[in-house]
Amino acid sequence: MTAGRGAAAAVSTLLALLLAACSSMAPPYERPAAPVAAVFPGAGAGTSTNASTNASTATPADQLDWQRFFNDPRLKRLIELALRNNRDLRIAVLNIEQARATAQARDADRWPTVNAGLAASRQPIASGGSSSLYTAGVQVTAYELDLFQRLRTLSDVAAAQVLASLEARKAVQISLVAAVATAHLSLTADDEQLRVTQQALVTRQDSLKLVQLRVDNGASSDVDLRQAESLFESARVALAQATRQRALDENALVLLLGQALPLELPPALPIAQAAGLPELPVGLPSELLTRRPDVRQAEQQLIAANANIGAARAAFFPRITLTGSLGQASSDLAGLFKTGHFAWSLASQLLAPIFDAGRNQANLQLATVSRDIALAQYERAIQSAFREVADALAGRATLGEQLAAQQRLVRAENGRNDLADLRYRNGAASYLEVLDAQRSLLAAQQGLVQVQTLVAQNLTGLYRVLGGGWSAADGG
Repeated sequence: MTAGRGAAAAVSTLLALLLAACSSMAPPYERPAAPVAAVFPGAGAGTSTNASTNASTATPADQLDWQRFFNDPRLKRLIELALRNNRDLRIAVLNIEQARATAQARDADRWPTVNAGLAASRQPIASGGSSSLYTAGVQVTAYELDLFQRLRTLSDVAAAQVLASLEARKAVQISLVAAVATAHLSLTADDEQLRVTQQALVTRQDSLKLVQLRVDNGASSDVDLRQAESLFESARVALAQATRQRALDENALVLLLGQALPLELPPALPIAQAAGLPELPVGLPSELLTRRPDVRQAEQQLIAANANIGAARAAFFPRITLTGSLGQASSDLAGLFKTGHFAWSLASQLLAPIFDAGRNQANLQLATVSRDIALAQYERAIQSAFREVADALAGRATLGEQLAAQQRLVRAENGRNDLADLRYRNGAASYLEVLDAQRSLLAAQQGLVQVQTLVAQNLTGLYRVLGGGWSAADGG
């Protein structure tokens, strides 16, 4: 009776161990709390009541296709070219295929590998001479019974890495769309700066001719002439700088496109109209966890690292492998495939780690540290996303006011320049007053272009940091 109870207890213990072995040894995964504030700083600042109301009812950035967000036909065409030819995006797509192939290989490890084999062997016999054995059939070699979920966990790791690569592809596209838009805006601003500078150059050349005429007639001094020449040459310097900057910005855009700029493109909208982009609702920082592909990528990498601990733990437990064959066997090669020579074999092996010089413990420590690194990277991704949104909101809060002030400054400088020119032509002021007015006007006009560009780029940046730039038509 006692022996029966002992046998029952042993069977129960064995069943409990087998049931425990069927579950993963990875630590349970729980999404870490976001290490950021509950709200963005200045989330409601810098916008009017109407704008705030529109933003609260508008489509979130991650649900707004870039085709609907951007209103410039030329920019849309450029983004299409970049999505087709950009090499960074192409690498990201290939990384997905690589991750999928790895995951498929890890899944295959969980199943037996069946091979067709033909073997011949000779061995000595006690009576002298030797005997031969020929076999042919199918074989299964060292198939591991995954009792402790080591192979299943490695498959889970590979699956998480596939998901991470998919999110990485989205993150690359979002960054690419924003980068193309920013580069396009810079190039449009360069064209506007060239126009303003060329107009200033023509005006100053006319002034130089007028001063030369006045000097020739004794109405002005050589000092006025030298000042007019200085003003004219400074405009030429500014024109050369603007021309060089445009070439650099075009090179940057070409790199993003992955090809030369096409000759036939729709005309670009003026920089003043480029800022006419939709209002975007900001939401809460916690929503970045679902909006931003780079944050989701970091979380999938954390999930993979967490699962990898389970595989490292499973290495401490025994491994059971099976080897078997099914086919024909004969001592005579000629009779190998004749009837009556059917044969099979099955062998099992159990290997339990006893001494490995600390390898398994080191691998477990490595997996644990890798998980902690992935956790820190996930938290850093959230904090970086929070900072980027906060920066974009800070720009939105002040750039509108700055633009309005800059526009008023340009109007004031225009009036001042006209008045100074009129006073000089009537002999009521020196050319120094004209010189100062023209310099201030050019600086104000250039500043206006810069602020208009910043406004448009800030809206584009806010669209990106809120997870915008993806489109279902692009494969997601």
